[in-house]
Amino acid sequence: MSLKPVTADEYLADPVAWDAVIDARSPLEFAEDRLPDALNWPVLDDEERRIVGTTYKQVSALEARKIGAAMAGRRIAGHLDAFIADKPREWRPLVYCWRGGQRSGSLAWFLSQIGFRTGQLQGGYKAFRAVVRAQLDTLPQALDFVVLAGRTGSGKTRLLQALSAQGAQVLDLEGLAHHRGSVLGALPGLPQPTQKAFDTRVWQALRACVPGRPVFVESESARIGSLRVPEALLLRMRGHGRVVRVEMPLASRVQLLLEDYAFFADDVDGFCAKLDTLIELQGRERVHGWQAQARAGQWASLFERLMAEHYDPLYDRSMRKHFATLSQAPAVPLADGGPAALDAAAVALLTGTD
Repeated sequence: MSLKPVTADEYLADPVAWDAVIDARSPLEFAEDRLPDALNWPVLDDEERRIVGTTYKQVSALEARKIGAAMAGRRIAGHLDAFIADKPREWRPLVYCWRGGQRSGSLAWFLSQIGFRTGQLQGGYKAFRAVVRAQLDTLPQALDFVVLAGRTGSGKTRLLQALSAQGAQVLDLEGLAHHRGSVLGALPGLPQPTQKAFDTRVWQALRACVPGRPVFVESESARIGSLRVPEALLLRMRGHGRVVRVEMPLASRVQLLLEDYAFFADDVDGFCAKLDTLIELQGRERVHGWQAQARAGQWASLFERLMAEHYDPLYDRSMRKHFATLSQAPAVPLADGGPAALDAAAVALLTGTD
């Protein structure tokens, strides 16, 4: 038998020491957030967890433990049948639950009894989450951000992708958030992660960055869709980031938006519903005019109007507020959003920020 208590700091110092990280929480807890690359072997499923909790409150702790132990035993037996037949003696699993208590303890005990060198995360997910939150405050301070500022449709996201392909360090916050950052920014068929999961994704990305090398990132609002950008990261980008202005001709910006938002042609009602949220800001008459163009299929002229009447003024005000030196920042011209222009701009940026 080999059962080892492991602190969150010990795990993070050497995560590859474990062949598998096993989350013993319920599927709903696992879906909200989890340790990187964790597998879900729930000791209690969502309904069982509800039953045990209700019994604890309404009957007694003893009765809840009786019911829970029977449920957990059956479920752990199922996991052992399903997942361990091919595991060698040297296999090393790390098991955790919410606070490092009975659920992870039960599963870890069975695995250790088989003979696997098993770890149990002390403090569970809660301890891991505390480390993530603390490091989201400290990690940005060691990094040199190059902030791509540019109006809607100017190709900032595509430029980040081109920079990444050239080997640059890139922090794609919109990619991590599954959202393009505007009222129209939701991606079809790709829901946003929870706030906790987004925090963990950002934390992972920051940990992977090497201090001393530039990290390219888009200028972002405090929120991307429903998610909050970690405050320390936002402050570092705005207060210490080197800003460059990405500029693209209006016709090319319209073409880029036509490509990126082509899916709205199949969901005009959904598009118009999103525009409804702008009525308070822009007025009913203007928004109804935009919606009429969408229903008429006049997408190019509509996107041009949206930029001129809504997005550009909004973005310009935000940039003046958060990046006082923007007008003096070097410009990165993009003729269009095609690969040749993007690759050339990426090379120029990398050369100029070494």
